[in-house]
Amino acid sequence: MRHVFQCHLRWSDMDSFGHVNNVVYLRYLEEARIDFMFRLARRADSGAFTGGSVVARHEIDYLRPLVHRHEPLTVETWITKIGGASATVAYEIKDEETVYARAVTVVVPFDLEQGRPRRLTAQEREFLGEYLDDEAGSASYA
Repeated sequence: MRHVFQCHLRWSDMDSFGHVNNVVYLRYLEEARIDFMFRLARRADSGAFTGGSVVARHEIDYLRPLVHRHEPLTVETWITKIGGASATVAYEIKDEETVYARAVTVVVPFDLEQGRPRRLTAQEREFLGEYLDDEAGSASYA
């Protein structure tokens, strides 16, 4: 199963070349990931990811240039790997006709009070497992 997030573009997302700047894609991924891991996960378990999480790694393939438009983009999010203390989140930034980027992020749950990474809870693993698809879109990300 994939989480689907509608992301609106801002005029300021474009750079001097007239397309969305590459670093802005990270913001789109972040907005989708926050909606997925905080809004949805907390709906499933009120304690999920409340201690925080950190990004350990990003990888992005830019497939097509993207220019500003009024219609939102779709950012699909799913899980490709669940470890003891991390999860790998995969994404596609797209519309009905075009995939603009594919990406993966390794997310590590974090204990803000202790100032260190922590293991995923059973409830977090269960939630992430509902979105696990270790074959869809992961072939280029080992």
